[in-house]
Amino acid sequence: MKKQIICKDINNKKFKVAAGKVSFRPSVYALIIKNNKILLSPQWDGYDFPGGGVEIDETIEEALAREIYEETGYIAKAEKLIYVGSNFFTTKNAIAKEYYWNCILIYYTAKIISGKISTANFDEHEKIYMKKAEWIDIDKALKLKFRNSVDSPALLKKALQK
Repeated sequence: MKKQIICKDINNKKFKVAAGKVSFRPSVYALIIKNNKILLSPQWDGYDFPGGGVEIDETIEEALAREIYEETGYIAKAEKLIYVGSNFFTTKNAIAKEYYWNCILIYYTAKIISGKISTANFDEHEKIYMKKAEWIDIDKALKLKFRNSVDSPALLKKALQK
């Protein structure tokens, strides 16, 4: 019998998938804090930290800078590694094309170098489910609905520790 993997969608619904259908996907995300606010990306009916998949020809830091720019319009730089984890997830019920991922999740704090908030660099999928990035008060952010598989309030608290 072939191994089955359980992947979760954006609503935490579980799907059994043959291991051969799952692709490996390292991904990197940024916690950017400035003036007691955090930069978040509105996605579907919640929020997430700016970030996404690492391309085969990128370092983790290059991918983080690219993803921040695409999703927020800001040029930024990785600072401190704060979390590494993993998750099996699927884009089923989220976007038109169905993917199944074994995702390595890497989280950094990051610092803005320049730029301004923009949606001009969203990719074709981001245009479907994302809105313009927002600066949100830390206290409010700790109570928001996040669309990711990590303990976002705990990560935010860790990012606040210097």
